[in-house]
Amino acid sequence: MTITHPSRLSLGTVFLLTMPPLLWSANSVIGRMINDQVPPVTLNLLRWLVALVLLLPLAHRMLRPDSLLWVHWRRYLFLGLLGVACYNTFQYLALRTTTPINVTLVASSSPVFMLALGSLLYGQQVRRDQLIGAAMSIVGVVLVMCRGDWRLLAQVQFVEGDVFVLIATAAWAWYSWQISLPERDPSEIRNHWANFLMAQVVMGLVWSGLFSAAEWTLTDAHIHWSWPVVAALLYIGIGPAILAYRCWGLGVQRVGPNIAGFFSNLTPVFAAVLSSLLLGEPPQWYHLAAFVLIVGGIVVSSRQKKPPA
Repeated sequence: MTITHPSRLSLGTVFLLTMPPLLWSANSVIGRMINDQVPPVTLNLLRWLVALVLLLPLAHRMLRPDSLLWVHWRRYLFLGLLGVACYNTFQYLALRTTTPINVTLVASSSPVFMLALGSLLYGQQVRRDQLIGAAMSIVGVVLVMCRGDWRLLAQVQFVEGDVFVLIATAAWAWYSWQISLPERDPSEIRNHWANFLMAQVVMGLVWSGLFSAAEWTLTDAHIHWSWPVVAALLYIGIGPAILAYRCWGLGVQRVGPNIAGFFSNLTPVFAAVLSSLLLGEPPQWYHLAAFVLIVGGIVVSSRQKKPPA
């Protein structure tokens, strides 16, 4: 199966694809802050329960017995597994078993996963410009993580948690390709963003509930409730969940996962700048250099191929 997407980036599309990394950068910081207060798998379950409650006024019709969600339940069960359950669960798990620098370094492979899956499963031809753009993007991420000192990379040790990041990155790449297939969704669901997200959340909660039940059965899971924890759950349920998924879905439908994947590498740059500002430290030269490299990778990879004379 060959999928075609327009490759020209408009300002509106750039905005849509920039918002998710900005929201996700704060999500990673918050995830680390409440890591020892909420079990990681349960954190993902609570996050999407919050999103479900917020979506109910807009998409409650999806829960009716005659809804097309139940006719196409296999489709949304798969999307829920990839985008709601696996991606977020393995990210939160990784934060418990590996370092933030490892998480970001491994996750910077997202454009490579997008290109590889597009080529293997969806008949997409990988252009040289896209490979150059992927290399520029990854170098930009590494530059931020080593703070401009390449010698720090020698101190990086990869551990078991890095496998979780790889699984999360691969799941997100596959999810992005799946939501770029509008012909697989009935118009009643696809044409209303809240319906589309609600269908994924409902089925994703099935998986998240099973994962969370296993966590409480097999581990000494417990929650330390507090107002900061409640505020964190509200944020990750509204921003990184509803708003980010809405923007990402629209952006992917406009330009395709091959180009959209490059925007995900803006997350560590935003996270580093936010951390610097919150700590009262001015951004450093390598933040700007990394931003230029990542944006340059986006521009190079999205250049339209000239038609033959």
